[in-house]
Amino acid sequence: MSTEQPESAPKRHLPGHIVAALAQAGAASDSAGQSWEGRDLAGEGNPLHKFDKDDGLADAQVVQALLDLRSGEGSESSVHKALADARVFVAVIAQLGEESMTEHGFAADKEADMALVKIKAPDGRMALPVFTTVERLQAWHSEARPVAVYAPRAALSAVSEECQLLVLDPGSDYTFVLRRPGVWNLAKQIDWIPSYLNQDIANLVQEATTGFEQLKSVQLAPGRGVGSRDAQGNPVLGGGSGPELNLQFVYTAGTSENDARQITSTIHGRLAQNTEFAELVDSLEISLLSSST
Repeated sequence: MSTEQPESAPKRHLPGHIVAALAQAGAASDSAGQSWEGRDLAGEGNPLHKFDKDDGLADAQVVQALLDLRSGEGSESSVHKALADARVFVAVIAQLGEESMTEHGFAADKEADMALVKIKAPDGRMALPVFTTVERLQAWHSEARPVAVYAPRAALSAVSEECQLLVLDPGSDYTFVLRRPGVWNLAKQIDWIPSYLNQDIANLVQEATTGFEQLKSVQLAPGRGVGSRDAQGNPVLGGGSGPELNLQFVYTAGTSENDARQITSTIHGRLAQNTEFAELVDSLEISLLSSST
């Protein structure tokens, strides 16, 4: 993945809680010019009061969920559930908003904005990187400033920034990607079931496949892009960017390839027009199989 910083990108506004956090970070005084020295910043009056004693380390539940996933004992849903209550860090950088010339003819920053760092996935979709620790964020982008937020807030920012993916700890020993339906559910603070395990999707597929005698069954399975690998190349059964869902069309013996493709195309068209299916499935691949009986 590569960092995207388009020159002509429209100006976007950060969420208010991030703006408030940045306004107080690193300055010797507040916006009214009052010194921070000797003041108690704890309590409800401080926008960062929920993170007053934050040590910058990873949330224990997220760490355990990722370890379980990598060992084969966990699931993508478990990681999503752990993130629902977790604090993470987003990366922000200063971006020149307006430039002026000094009296000596040199360009100077007249106005600068703070912008969320976004990255582009290999398939062209935008993604928001988030980090479990300050150390991992700074190792990935030395000029970025870490801002602590709850993961659902980060997901909400991703949606508002038109990012379809959340990328957890890019550049670390293991990077977990949360795909679009998971990002949306995290932003809405509701549980997420991956499409390949979702009974609602299985029911939608069943409805779309009725009336074809040559079609024996359609099976749901994880797509080739669900799995991922850690930095050492070890496979992990989750955390990939997609394709997410594999629909395996099983046809009766003797079905011609042309008939199978026509039926499959018709069913795919039905599913593509189904709004619920489109929202629950991030990305799709189709396999055509022939039954031996």
